[in-house]
Amino acid sequence: MIYAVWVPLLMPFLAVPAARRLADALSPVRAVRLLAATGVGLALCSILALALLVVPGATRFSAVSAVGALVRPLSEAAPAVAVPLAATALALLVGCAAAVARAARRHWAELRRVGRFDGRPGELAVLRDSRPDAYALPGRPGTPGLIVVTTGMLRALDPAERDALLAHERAHLAGRHHLFMAAVEAAALCHPALRSLRAPMGYALERCADEAAASAVGDRRVAARAIGRAALAARAAEAVPQPRPRVALAAAAGPVPRRVAALLGRSTARSRVGRAAAAALLACLVVSGAAALDATSDLHSSIEAAQGESAHH
Repeated sequence: MIYAVWVPLLMPFLAVPAARRLADALSPVRAVRLLAATGVGLALCSILALALLVVPGATRFSAVSAVGALVRPLSEAAPAVAVPLAATALALLVGCAAAVARAARRHWAELRRVGRFDGRPGELAVLRDSRPDAYALPGRPGTPGLIVVTTGMLRALDPAERDALLAHERAHLAGRHHLFMAAVEAAALCHPALRSLRAPMGYALERCADEAAASAVGDRRVAARAIGRAALAARAAEAVPQPRPRVALAAAAGPVPRRVAALLGRSTARSRVGRAAAAALLACLVVSGAAALDATSDLHSSIEAAQGESAHH
């Protein structure tokens, strides 16, 4: 366990470079699913590793040893090392749990406000505001959510571009994209290296919506033009930023030039790069999971030995 338990804590640092290549190298839908699975999986493995680091030091205390019926300590390390290590791991676990709980409460509170947004029923809410803006507000489970667009944004686009913009935001709601983003956000709260997954995930989600918009209007050029013009209009009004809920997903977000290039077929990504990046991410996840299981098995064996049961086998 002494070596395997550290692997899940180190593996996220190796996964991040592959994740950055993934969003451009794979189809957007596959990239979203793989990024979400990798982020959540690596976060869970790192949490398990922290929990495993707590146990040996905790058993140095007589009350804990009595509960486990231990006749000797689990670790050969001196108490001056084992106890501080366990205390640090426990503090990190408590901090992760508190951060995830706060984020979940904030996310749920924002979803509850969507249903009462401006008191307007239906899918679309048009705000009388000269500042160009448009975004999708996800609803609670069982509710469709809401597309919010300002009159300034509607004036900035022609009718075909408006259709593409609304199709883009509608795709965010239909795909429940906020859940994928929330999963990566939660993973980032559990391990600092996983914060770097937020940008690739955000880009991949916008690419998913871009492709859905292009299919809806039947013209990739119109979709690309709508995204570009919406971003330029929104950027021109950045001096007075439009307040948005944290759960909002906007068409003008992320690296717009890369998104436009991908829609117009000028992306330089190659399928071989995508397969390599996907394989690297999956390898990181498998190695992390295997190491966590190996460390768990070693801890179980150590507990049996410390209980004196090994003499009966």
